[in-house]
Amino acid sequence: MSRPSFRSSGTTASATHAPRHGLARVLSKLGACSRSQAEQWIRDGRVSLDGRVVRDPYHPTQLDRQQVAVDGKPVKSAELVHVMFNKPRGLIVSAADEQGRATVYTALAAAGLPWLGPVGRLDKASEGLLLLSNDTSWAAGITDPATHLDKTYHVQVAGQPDATVLAAMHAGVEEGGDLLKARRASLLRVGEKNAWLEVVLDEGRNRHIRRLLAALGFDVLRLIRVAIGPLMLGELAKGQWRRLNADEVRALDTRR
Repeated sequence: MSRPSFRSSGTTASATHAPRHGLARVLSKLGACSRSQAEQWIRDGRVSLDGRVVRDPYHPTQLDRQQVAVDGKPVKSAELVHVMFNKPRGLIVSAADEQGRATVYTALAAAGLPWLGPVGRLDKASEGLLLLSNDTSWAAGITDPATHLDKTYHVQVAGQPDATVLAAMHAGVEEGGDLLKARRASLLRVGEKNAWLEVVLDEGRNRHIRRLLAALGFDVLRLIRVAIGPLMLGELAKGQWRRLNADEVRALDTRR
């Protein structure tokens, strides 16, 4: 029996069906701005696709086939930048604050960096290692709870926690509908009226450590993030920043 013959059209399925993403996501992936900022730009009529203004942030867009422009200027893939910043206490981790408070972007304003989004958060009263990047897929892997990437904190508390308290931190406490627990908790040093703990989390709920310790009867006096995965804050001075080197970027890349 002869086999039927088929004539190739010269195109492959992958070429015919190139992946599409929403326009706001494309702008974010290009490193032009955050997803929420892109959505606002689009609704304001500042973004065009192949010369036509598009006001739908979810409009299907093929990045490799269509030209995206903001205010008439074509948007091209930005250089991928990965930064570590030693956040001082009192700064908000936000691009803008409705109350006019200083943000981490205020501190970085003179650095000459492209748009960078925060990779995770630190609340206003917390200090230490904060990552910022326009590499959105790299950042998403670090913040994804499924990766269970360790974050290490040094925490000063009022009082002197004992071994029972440390065991309770590891076992977890129900608070506000959440099970709050530490992957590890150990005593660093003890003073007359306070103590320093090292606390490691592999997940991060809102004000996780503060709520956990409050539920156990301890007020947090200072909270400093000193490491994310293998990346240490080290000797970076408070309020200063530096770019990660290639090895550091790879070490935090959960996509491998």
